[in-house]
Amino acid sequence: MTSENKDSDTMPDPLLIQESGEVYRNPTEVQMSQIVLPCHANHCGELSVGQLLKWMDSTACLSAERHAGCSCITASVDDIHFEHTIGVGKVVNIIAKVNRAFTSSMEVGILVTCEDLYTDRQWKVCHAFATFAARRTEAGKVQLKQVIAHTQMEQMEYSLAAERRRMRLIHAEIITDLLSSSTAQLGECQEYQDAVAAERTRVESVELVLPPHANHQVSTFGGQIMAWMENVATIAASRLCNAHPTLRSIDMFHFRGPSHIGDRLVLKAIVNNAFKHSMEVGVCAEAYQGGEPLRHINSAFMTFEVLDSDRKPCTLPRIRPEPVDGKRRFQEAIARKKIRLDRKYIISCKQTEVPLSVPWDPSNQMYLSYNNVSALKLMDNRNNWVLASEKNKVRLYTLEENQMLCFKVEMNVRVSAEQTFHLLSDLRRRMEWDRHYESCEVINQADEEDTIYRVATPSVTKGGKGKDFILLASRRKPCDSRDPYLIALRSVTLPTHPPTEEYTRGEVLCAGFTIWEESSSVTKITYYNQATPGVLPYISTDIAGLSSSFYSAFSACSQFLLANKDSLAALPPSVLKQ
Repeated sequence: MTSENKDSDTMPDPLLIQESGEVYRNPTEVQMSQIVLPCHANHCGELSVGQLLKWMDSTACLSAERHAGCSCITASVDDIHFEHTIGVGKVVNIIAKVNRAFTSSMEVGILVTCEDLYTDRQWKVCHAFATFAARRTEAGKVQLKQVIAHTQMEQMEYSLAAERRRMRLIHAEIITDLLSSSTAQLGECQEYQDAVAAERTRVESVELVLPPHANHQVSTFGGQIMAWMENVATIAASRLCNAHPTLRSIDMFHFRGPSHIGDRLVLKAIVNNAFKHSMEVGVCAEAYQGGEPLRHINSAFMTFEVLDSDRKPCTLPRIRPEPVDGKRRFQEAIARKKIRLDRKYIISCKQTEVPLSVPWDPSNQMYLSYNNVSALKLMDNRNNWVLASEKNKVRLYTLEENQMLCFKVEMNVRVSAEQTFHLLSDLRRRMEWDRHYESCEVINQADEEDTIYRVATPSVTKGGKGKDFILLASRRKPCDSRDPYLIALRSVTLPTHPPTEEYTRGEVLCAGFTIWEESSSVTKITYYNQATPGVLPYISTDIAGLSSSFYSAFSACSQFLLANKDSLAALPPSVLKQ
């Protein structure tokens, strides 16, 4: 059963009640509820993940089409991690809504929960993000309307969608580079006597695309293709372990091209590598009609586990890869596992669960950068800040939440937003206006948007040690006029720069600037900081109302910006090239 924008029986969030007393509901929201029947389940009595993917894709597509007003196709799906299996008799509830629209594509958020009708319990199964593209009309290319965020949650998802899109666009290139560098360091595959030959797990199956498998544009449902891919991947995984495997995650993938009614879809799967408690299965989908050559539709990597009677992961047999390509896939699976763990650890953790300093290396650069910017956007979207003090239009706000103290400083300057962004982007120039910056040097220019600095600050007590910080600075220009310029800061660790006796190593969990264009000549600057023990001594007197040094620092910042509002000459090349 699919419900499009009907009243929900669940208790509404108080934030969603409008002034008129009516309950607000996102106009793009689509809900689907399905009771799991034996025909949907595998022989263990659990819902087939392939069937779940079909339901998720259908619900998300309907949401995308509600917003676009035209037919849409699945372009890509981000990583999906399945937290629980779903048994026969349970109810699957799926909610999909458009988070943000770009030129002709949009991100749709999908939340899947499971409901036990007898105990009234509900629990989360997975949360996914899919990208849908609006199909061209007779009039030409579609120009999608903007999504209007009405709640704090919608504004947060709107803001984060831009960062997720950036990661999708560079994902394939970065993964290819990481795999090349990582596999080169791994050396030869280790041989095991009792290993299972990878060839034994190879599966090939063909499906004829019929009208029931296609959408209203006669293109094969993306969810149907994913379901067929999951089916052959499960068979491959079963052949390795001689047991029923449980699918735990699917890596981000893109649809390379369309499939239509009448296509013969060739699906191939093989176990690439087996680790102690999990295995990676590679799956490929190709299509053809008549005598034409195969068209590559999609490739995916799926991670499976085998659970015992107590739902604990079993130890898996080793795999013996085939020569050449098999060994390459074996090595790449090891590299992907590390990338996968980095991604899950850095992106999936709540901000309070991520340690202050995370080791930085090229394999996790993309995810650390995403986490850095996302944390600043989350802080920017909070709406319960309390004004602590104000002096000459420089405002200090505080926010105490989950036993953590955050503060922000706001002011307006008569300098363009783009120039303000350029001037504040290079932390080495912060010494010109911030007395807390004793020295600052670039220690790693990761790329044009991410730079790692070492910052030294003086001691706040007489005769005490100063502090130093290793900071990742991530810069972002706005996607459109509804986004700010961003400069996000967080601590990382580098083996080349360990703590020294001269300084106490400080740490920053989340800090940075948002820069909003108020007009062509007026810019609103907001500085955020999630106060950590290393930062608190520098601002505690301001927050307590015993000092106004924050005003002096940001007045100096304003003067610095005004003095350099027409200058680009002093900027580093990496910033000028953006």
